[in-house]
Amino acid sequence: MPASALMNVMIGAARKAGRSLARDFGEVEHLQVSVKGPANFVTAADLRAEEIIFAELSRARPGYGFLMEERGEIKGPDGTHRWIVDPLDGTTNFLHSIPIFAISIALERDGELVAGLIYNPVMNETFTAEKGQGAFLNDKRIRVAARTELATSVIGTGIPHSGRPGHERFLGEVETVMGTSAGVRRTGSAALDLAWTAAGRFDGFWENNLHPWDMAAGIVMVKEAGGYVTDTNGKDKIFETGGIVAGNETIHLKLLKLLKAANASAASPAKAG
Repeated sequence: MPASALMNVMIGAARKAGRSLARDFGEVEHLQVSVKGPANFVTAADLRAEEIIFAELSRARPGYGFLMEERGEIKGPDGTHRWIVDPLDGTTNFLHSIPIFAISIALERDGELVAGLIYNPVMNETFTAEKGQGAFLNDKRIRVAARTELATSVIGTGIPHSGRPGHERFLGEVETVMGTSAGVRRTGSAALDLAWTAAGRFDGFWENNLHPWDMAAGIVMVKEAGGYVTDTNGKDKIFETGGIVAGNETIHLKLLKLLKAANASAASPAKAG
């Protein structure tokens, strides 16, 4: 299926930024791993990629607003459209020469997500989706996995790193999911976790404390691949809560129930000994 004019704009911006990230990724591999030097280098790589995406999208669709990881919110004269952009999702992977990171671009129209793109320039994988048009990986149609039993399902998640809240909650949730599923995986990129769920590599995915730019493109992707996406309460307040659960209809529902049970157990007072 030929890409639409809108998607061609998104692909063009992502691939131009991707070339910059790929060059910088090659340099990171030669840097001595220390806290200061490489971290500063990766921040510069992130900013360069974001600048490229901002320039390309602004030129192609002047007036659209932006919500970007580094720049924050930029309102445009066209109040009905907003780009939601993460120029480098998977920064820690990038820093450690792990080729699992992505550029994520989504378009919001009148408050509704209508298009998403997730691009891994090292693996040369471009995931795209537009509302009502399906989801694709390098122009090949993708669908969520058909498994319905958690015992045979692989579930993706994200682990809160140092300085982030939610460690105790995560430990309770992952213990519950691990005890029921075929396995839990953590890639280090929420955008790719959602893209991989859309492509059926993961059967489901959940994470807490995310930002809109981590999830926006992936939400479109999973929905257009036939999946279900909600917040961790089963509601449509993903951006407000920062929590997300995704999968096919059955796995999504089962994951919601598991997470609810895990958090209810954690919240109950300890029994007297």
